[in-house]
Amino acid sequence: MSAIWHLRYLLTFDTYLILEKTVLMLELHQFEASHYCEKVRLVLDYKQLPYKTIEVSPGLGQIELYRLSGQRQVPVLKDGDEVVPDSTAITRYLDTKYPDKPVIPADAKQKGLCLMMEAWADESLGLNGRKAMIGAFNQHPNFRTALLPVSTPELVKNAVGSVPSDLLSLLGTGAGFGGDAVKSATDILRQDLEALCLILSTQPYLCGDAPTLADFAVAGLSMYLKFPSALYVDLPVGIGGKGVPGLVDAPEFEAFWEWRDRLYQDFRKPRSGPTAAAPATGPVSIGID
Repeated sequence: MSAIWHLRYLLTFDTYLILEKTVLMLELHQFEASHYCEKVRLVLDYKQLPYKTIEVSPGLGQIELYRLSGQRQVPVLKDGDEVVPDSTAITRYLDTKYPDKPVIPADAKQKGLCLMMEAWADESLGLNGRKAMIGAFNQHPNFRTALLPVSTPELVKNAVGSVPSDLLSLLGTGAGFGGDAVKSATDILRQDLEALCLILSTQPYLCGDAPTLADFAVAGLSMYLKFPSALYVDLPVGIGGKGVPGLVDAPEFEAFWEWRDRLYQDFRKPRSGPTAAAPATGPVSIGID
């Protein structure tokens, strides 16, 4: 009997070492509020891979990210000696290295559809979503102040909320976030959401009966249109569930938001604590990609 228990102990200990190695190996260098990072977090949670996040603060940031990956953009995945930048490259790497619960279909037609939809989501939802959020930030003072950290003094909140919308729009024009650009992006997003609602009206997921990378890309990259619950993403208090007026509250898109909520409930792991912060070594520009 003692020999059997000893064997069980060794097997358990070996399993523990394997799991511990996995936990220590997977690190996601990220920006918590990045929708491209959220895409990767959804995939990691769906595949049930343990990981820890290393927060890269925009503005201050750290030179170590550049030393680690050769670029300043997040997300970056570190898996032992492997360093993988870019959300698409990360998800492909994860499916190859950890094939359980694949997010890229094996069937050629389904795979092509999945990858095409993911690329479309990266470009249309990702880029236009950022413009629409900035437009909402400019035009709606309540949404603007909700994005500020909870510790922000009331005096600062009032000052941010009182900046004239026309002035913010004017300042954003030179950076491609002016009124015309925001309107164009919002119009495109309305078409996108309409198309997604039509697809999801006949099937549970975007590529058929099982979730794929297409679903997690669309869910993650729509974060700037409607922020997920604080249960999943560490954002300023009160911002969960808020989003771009005209997109988040339009009855014709309700089916999409209900679908995304179910996807989060089924596959996104609730956060258990604060994100680790990387030590700052000097100012560096951080892109979100």
